[in-house]
Order: sequence, then C-alpha cells, then structure tokens
Amino acid sequence: MSGSQSSGAGLDARRRRALFRSWHRGMRETDLLMGRFADAELAGLSEADLIDYEILIEAQDRDIFGWLTGEMDIPSAYDTPVFRKLLAFHTHAGPLEL
Repeated sequence: MSGSQSSGAGLDARRRRALFRSWHRGMRETDLLMGRFADAELAGLSEADLIDYEILIEAQDRDIFGWLTGEMDIPSAYDTPVFRKLLAFHTHAGPLEL
C-alpha cells in the first residue's frame, strides 16, 4: 500500500489537512498506522476527537509508534479517547489481511 485510499472528497479543509498529515509523517510505519486510521475514521470524528487527533499528529513519529506498540507508556496528555480509538483500530485478535 503506497498511501491513502481516501481522496478526501467530502471532507472539510481541516479534515483534509489532518488526512494529508496522517499519510505524510516521515516514518513509513507511522504513516501506515495513522493514515489507515484517518482513511477509515477521520470523517466521523467528533469536534473534541478531531482536536485531540490534531494534537496527536504533531507528536514525534517514534513516540506515536512506541505508544501504539506498547514499547513506551502513553503520556497522559495523549491518552485521549481518540488515541484509544486509534489503538483499538490497530488491535487484532487474528491474522492481518493486507
């Protein structure tokens, strides 16, 4: 997968920026984690979740990756409902289908 499966059509400018930023982070692994979540969930985020997501996408790639993999503890400032949605989105009980 090389990038977003969503064109961003139908999203407001703020969500389009967040979608672009999700897929263009710098570390490919984080692009995939954040980008796939954004493709699937960004349009339906509440205003509060969108604010938290915008803050989250400004965090360092290595930190986000570490929080999602459990390698690092999640700081309380980032331990938000939207981060929990992101974490649940990437939690799988069975084999991954790519």
